[in-house]
Amino acid sequence: MQLPPMPFTVTTWEEIDPEFSPGEKGFSTTREFTVGELRVRSVEYSPGYLADHWCERGHVLYVLEGELISELKDGRRFRLTPGMSYQVSDAGDSPHRSSTKTGVKLFIVD
Repeated sequence: MQLPPMPFTVTTWEEIDPEFSPGEKGFSTTREFTVGELRVRSVEYSPGYLADHWCERGHVLYVLEGELISELKDGRRFRLTPGMSYQVSDAGDSPHRSSTKTGVKLFIVD
């Protein structure tokens, strides 16, 4: 990942209007900071959330609160809890999607 040229930037996440998106089940709430091709997000998935798509984009994802299940299209599943992260490159592994029984709060850079 190459960060684009930009000044030192402070983000107050509560000041960014949230975007709500339905999943196959539940919904996500996203606050996003974007500059060039860099996207930094604060994301929350509701309890019972299941993504409505398989993602092939690379991410660095860090779990702040709750529990996340990251399922790969090839059948592998990973349980992440607070303090854990995953890193995957663009099309670097099997497509993935997220779900949570409890709800989860994430910090994602891609």
